[in-house]
Amino acid sequence: MSLASIRAKKELQEQISPINKEAIQLPTEAFNETDLMLYWTKYAQKLGDKGYKIMESLLLINDPIVEGTQVRFELPNEGSKLDFESEKNGLLSFLRSHLHNHDITIEVIVNEAVENKFAFTPQDKYNRLNELNPALDLLRKTFELDI
Repeated sequence: MSLASIRAKKELQEQISPINKEAIQLPTEAFNETDLMLYWTKYAQKLGDKGYKIMESLLLINDPIVEGTQVRFELPNEGSKLDFESEKNGLLSFLRSHLHNHDITIEVIVNEAVENKFAFTPQDKYNRLNELNPALDLLRKTFELDI
């Protein structure tokens, strides 16, 4: 550490300091839930095509909820959350680039109370399908079908 090296270092810092990097304005276009869902499923399909079936199923397990630029996503357990967190950055960059909004954030919520309802009996299956499509009851009555 000589005086010359300190002076040289100081001169170098003075030369570098006037060079200010311009602030890059990243796009922040508005988007809606339909657009988000489109790209969300495209990303899931892209992962599935690469062989990441677990991540694909995690992304499709639930629909994300959009609140402004924040996306809330509910998962059934901590293990799923850990797997999701490993792919979160890739998903975020994909969504940000395709939706042209770099303010998007994803919040992961673990809800262990979420239960999958399984239909075991024919009546349960019919009730579930009738929930999805109420016209099924009209079809059953028109053709006088049994359950």
